[in-house]
Amino acid sequence: MPTSPRFGPRRLLALATDSLAARAYLGLVAVGFAAMFLAPDSPFAMAPMVLTAPLSFLPVFVPVGAGVAGGGAAEVAAAVVFVGWMLLCALANAAALGALLRRPDRRPAEQVPVQPPARPRRALLAAAVDNWPARIYVAVVAAALGTFLYAVLLSPDPGFAGIWPLLAAAPLSFLAAAVSLPAEFGLPWMSTLVFTAGIVLAGLVNAVLIGRLTRRIGGPAARG
Repeated sequence: MPTSPRFGPRRLLALATDSLAARAYLGLVAVGFAAMFLAPDSPFAMAPMVLTAPLSFLPVFVPVGAGVAGGGAAEVAAAVVFVGWMLLCALANAAALGALLRRPDRRPAEQVPVQPPARPRRALLAAAVDNWPARIYVAVVAAALGTFLYAVLLSPDPGFAGIWPLLAAAPLSFLAAAVSLPAEFGLPWMSTLVFTAGIVLAGLVNAVLIGRLTRRIGGPAARG
């Protein structure tokens, strides 16, 4: 009885390179890296982190990154770790994009379960909740968004609470922040509502991508 291929670097690399959209994304990331090295003091230096979000923001929570204090070998090691992590994030994002666009693998007729076809939209959204990696990510976004809403609605000093959902649901969350900014000058509650809705949508998109990638590289065992 044939079994689904196990996860491996070749499978991940194939997903990251076998579609035009995934290759175009990798090309865009390469342009971002070029901008970072050619103009390190310009706003374009943040392009690699934004393009490889949300995974690229994980080093924010640990003392490893391009700006680690130290001299000589410490700075070189930090830069190598930073660039290497960005490349892995780019590969993961490209693979997720490839998994989203790739058609389902065909199986022998005897292995295809007899069931009514699912609606395309429902089948797509199911990837955000039918596997553990996507569920964990959804929980992280929900916790970040809950922290933000508590700080804005109940805390006397919200501070920079919006940074957590912004990082968790990146990169589309930056678009949500940009859209909600004009509303802040008119109705502050409208700004919060628009930002919250944007974070939910951005997180949902990321969860679907994570779920689709999990299905592709993990097979049936990844679901639970």
